[in-house]
Amino acid sequence: MSESSAEPAAGPAGAPAPAPPPPPREAVRARLSVCLVFAVMGSTMGGWSARIPEVRREVGLGEAAWGLATTASVVGDFIALAVVTVLVGRVSLRLLSLAGAALILLNAPLMGSASATPVLLAALATWGFAANLLSTPMNAQAAEVERRYGRPLLSTFHACFSFGMLGGGVLGTLAAATGVTPGTQMAVNSAVFGALLVVAGRWLPEEADRPKEEKGRLADRLRRRLTPQLALLAAIAFLDSFAEGAAGQWSAIYAADFLGTGEAVAAAIYTGLTAAAAFTRLVGDRLTGRLGHRSLLRLSLLTTAAGMGIALVWPHPVVALIGFAVFGVGSACVLPTVFALAGRQPGLSSGEGVSVAVIGQWPGLLLAGPLVGLLAGAWDLRTALLTLVVAVLAAALLSGRVRQ
Repeated sequence: MSESSAEPAAGPAGAPAPAPPPPPREAVRARLSVCLVFAVMGSTMGGWSARIPEVRREVGLGEAAWGLATTASVVGDFIALAVVTVLVGRVSLRLLSLAGAALILLNAPLMGSASATPVLLAALATWGFAANLLSTPMNAQAAEVERRYGRPLLSTFHACFSFGMLGGGVLGTLAAATGVTPGTQMAVNSAVFGALLVVAGRWLPEEADRPKEEKGRLADRLRRRLTPQLALLAAIAFLDSFAEGAAGQWSAIYAADFLGTGEAVAAAIYTGLTAAAAFTRLVGDRLTGRLGHRSLLRLSLLTTAAGMGIALVWPHPVVALIGFAVFGVGSACVLPTVFALAGRQPGLSSGEGVSVAVIGQWPGLLLAGPLVGLLAGAWDLRTALLTLVVAVLAAALLSGRVRQ
């Protein structure tokens, strides 16, 4: 057969190319179900964040004591990371994902109704465990759905998380304005998403068929994942998560304390950052299709660094608003791209690859707030935030070694 005969038949001159066939129903259902679990995590986080001041007053903790109490979630984070690292590739992704989502929904009313320190600590530790139990399988399932569709989809899934978080925050604001208690608000949110999960949970995808992982010592099985490419992606995830976590925690404080704005302007700067990231994720998959993963990753990181540089170059509220919004645009597609690449490493399942990227991401989020706070105490907050520019530029430099 000649090359010309192997090409698909061309239509009339100037006619548009035929549309690709629609994805099978199973792939569509899988996509909807994975979107749901991303929204579960986002809505719970957003709803909780909106009611933190009331819960803190109910428990009766001051600022220092509250900050110490929130570290309870780190215990749950660490345990979940260890559990998932061992189980992924050996246990059903659907089972891990359903367990994490269900635990998040069951625990949310407990967090919202906490009125004593022991209850709060238990709820926060459970939240940390459940969120990290869900993080790896849901991103691995997103990579699996992307494989079935044959086109980029990771940014859309992360947009579901972002808009879920925004929706949860709006629900929390309305509930607070109408006198609904945090516990009741979180229970209603859990009931709605729990009902949806009962319907759609069975559609959550499993990984593509692959040879079973060879038996042997745990250390040997984990060592297979320590490839240079995954180590590189984990490092990029760490640096980007450090910058994102610090910007999320300190952007409003920078505006209120360093720039001297009111609380409303400070809140608007944080909201602008999160909204810019959410809307950018809606077009992230299209950008990936046009630019490729590596080019988009480098462009996103350079834009992130530029945004933070703009916010810091001139201490003015309008400049800060623009800078943090640009930061949100740049950072929006970094982690989705890293997870997409981690989930398609040769010789590993999507869950195994994603688990390494998540392990890199976690300490970045953990260290972001305390480290910037320590540096701000030693110098000032504006200077401390320059470390975010350095971290993101380092990640951009590393991105040049990422394989497409």
